Amino acid sequence: MQNMRIILAMAASYFLFAILLNSVGTVILQAINTFGVTKAQAASLEGFKDIPIAIVSFLVASFIPRIGYKIALLGALSLVIIMCLITPAAGSFWALKALFAAVGCSFAIVKVSVYALIGQVTDSAKSHSSLLNTIEGVFMVGVLSGYWVFAAFLSEDVSSNNWLNVYFLLAGLSILTLLLVSSAKIEKPQLSENHSPKNDFIDMLRLTYQPLVLVFVISAFLYVLIEQGVGTWLPTFNNQVLNLPVDVSVQLSSIFAASLALGRLLAGQILKKVDWYVFLNVCLVGMAALVILTLPMTKNLPNEPVTSIFNAPLAAYLMPLIGLLMAPIYPVINSIMLSSLEKHRHAAMTGLIVVFSALGGTTGSLITGFVFEYMSGQHAFYMSLIPMGVITLTLFLFKKRAQQVACSSVV
Repeated sequence: MQNMRIILAMAASYFLFAILLNSVGTVILQAINTFGVTKAQAASLEGFKDIPIAIVSFLVASFIPRIGYKIALLGALSLVIIMCLITPAAGSFWALKALFAAVGCSFAIVKVSVYALIGQVTDSAKSHSSLLNTIEGVFMVGVLSGYWVFAAFLSEDVSSNNWLNVYFLLAGLSILTLLLVSSAKIEKPQLSENHSPKNDFIDMLRLTYQPLVLVFVISAFLYVLIEQGVGTWLPTFNNQVLNLPVDVSVQLSSIFAASLALGRLLAGQILKKVDWYVFLNVCLVGMAALVILTLPMTKNLPNEPVTSIFNAPLAAYLMPLIGLLMAPIYPVINSIMLSSLEKHRHAAMTGLIVVFSALGGTTGSLITGFVFEYMSGQHAFYMSLIPMGVITLTLFLFKKRAQQVACSSVV
């Protein structure tokens, strides 16, 4: 019973942060319309979200067990509640920056705590893997829900800031989550004398000297660059390139999140029979083909007004399907990387994964935003072909290094 309360608290926390984190694309679109900021300025919201995730994960991951996961979770949720109440009251662009900075800091704490707690409530590798996948599945449900939650608060008056009232709802959801965490009996972990933040920090830095790790972090960085570049700017692309209403633009963007979820579920079955390297290369080729075939369809569109998702142009449905093809890349390379390391180094490697993923997300959003601003939305999405090509090269190097590590471990 106690373990079930802990699991519910973890799932609720992940669901909440999935909505908050992945709302950045919708908020960028609304910030442009409501506050009159440029696309380049709006793109900075991704940085306000991801850079705190990277910094906090890097600096405090080893400190969190010392204060206890329950206190850490309650502190993170309390910060989010305060910022969700302040944001609609302030009604300004700076408040959105502060909100995403707070969400980024809080999510770093929540992710470290949740991943550690999964180990506390499971007693085997199989149950650990099962629960981890379930929690990540809840996260994807939150991502999907977020698009529709925000769309419900959007109006035809794009200059109105009434959409900010969504944060009162999210504050309420945060309070419910905080109550769930409070009721869960989360024990403070017992730490050995040799365990220290300094040693954990040094272990993380030492990993970067390994060629396999270096190639991996480049691959992870580039993948997240593509995912966040496309996912964050898809609502704006739908609105300003395809000329869709704001609410329809946001609703159709949920196809991207659904595609990511479905792609990862399907990949789990396909990879039982297909070599991962061949499969990921097929995915990369498919991603490039989808971009090249879809973007020309976004020009010379008919002037017929779009009133719902049912009469949107075909390109609005095809572009988000890139998520179906990119979905397997990140979890597969993470799994191969962690499997090649000793178990006691997994925590340090997880820290690096979070750091470089956050940096990749920020870079992808900024680059896409600048190109969107000064060239066009089509040019911004065509730019994704460059990191796709580089990932093809890094995957080859990654496979080669992974094979060498496997051979040396056998010997």
